[in-house]
Amino acid sequence: MGAQQKPGSKVVSGADFNLGSPDKRRTLWIVLWLNVAIAVGFFVTGYLGDSNALIANGLDNSSDAIVYGLSLLALTRSQKWKRGAARFSGIMLLVFAGGVIADAIRRFIEGSEPGGLMMMGMALLAGVINLWCLYLLKKLKGKDVNLRAATTFSFNDFVSNGGIIVAGIVVMVTGANWPDLVVGIAVAGIALYGGIDILRDAHQDTHEERGTVHDEDKD
Repeated sequence: MGAQQKPGSKVVSGADFNLGSPDKRRTLWIVLWLNVAIAVGFFVTGYLGDSNALIANGLDNSSDAIVYGLSLLALTRSQKWKRGAARFSGIMLLVFAGGVIADAIRRFIEGSEPGGLMMMGMALLAGVINLWCLYLLKKLKGKDVNLRAATTFSFNDFVSNGGIIVAGIVVMVTGANWPDLVVGIAVAGIALYGGIDILRDAHQDTHEERGTVHDEDKD
C-alpha cells in the first residue's frame, strides 16, 4: 500500500470506469447466486454430516451473498455510500468469525461426529465454483473497493474449501472430530483477516479522497 495508488482509487473517484456498467452488474449477479447456491449446499451437508466446518463455510457464503447484493446497490451510489457498504461487509465478517468460534467450542464440549466423505465432496464442489467466481471477478478491470471485497471473499472461500478437504481426510482416517473443529476455527481466522483487510481498504480510500480534495483546494 504505502504511498502507492491502489487499483480501485480511480474507480472510487469515477475517473475512468463506469460504475454502473452492465458487465459489472451481470458479474456480481452471477457471483451472488453462485454463493447462495453454495451456502445452501453447505448448510444441508453440514447439518446431515454434523460438520462445524461445513456450516461455517455456509455462513461465510451467506454473508458473501449479502455483500454482493450491497455491492450491486453501491454501483450507482455515492463514494461515501460505497465505502459504507464495504465497511459493513468487513464488520459482517468479524461477527461471523465470532459465531463460528462459539459453535466450535460448543461442539468440542458436547461432542460431534462429522462425516469426512461428505466434507470432502461438498468442499470440492464449492472449490470449483469459487474458482469460477474468481475468474469472473478478475476479468473486470478497474475494480472499486466493493469489487476488491468480492475478490477477497472468493479467494478466502477457495482456501477454506482446501482446508475442509484435508480435514475430511483426517476425519475419515482417525474418526476424531477435532480436524473439523480446527478448520471451522481456521475459517473464522481467515474471515477475521479478510474483514480487517476490507475495513483497512475502505479507510485507505477515504484518506486518498480527502488528500485529492485537499490538493484541489490548494490549487
